[in-house]
Amino acid sequence: MDSAFTILAEPSRRAILTLLANGERTVGDIEAALNLSQPAVSKHLRVLREGGFVEATIDAQRRVYRILPEPLLEVDAWMAPFRRYWSVQVDALERHLDRTKTTRHKKAKSRGQR
Repeated sequence: MDSAFTILAEPSRRAILTLLANGERTVGDIEAALNLSQPAVSKHLRVLREGGFVEATIDAQRRVYRILPEPLLEVDAWMAPFRRYWSVQVDALERHLDRTKTTRHKKAKSRGQR
């Protein structure tokens, strides 16, 4: 079985997972949203299903796909050491926005007192 990273390396598979993160979809829904052919969508869904990323239920004559988050834990675990870099950047952005907001508030207040 391929690793989560090998499966996620394909852009169409990531796009399918992004769609499914917002809710269940049929093959036809995915085809239309991504402008892919039915065979291409089916091929990518098969890989995602075999990798444990999605599961299908049968509703009348169509398959409805939903995301399964468990394989993403491998990706999440790998990314954990890198989160500190994001945290530092997000904290710096928050401080900058706070300073900007305070500066604008002071300027607006001083204009109102004239």
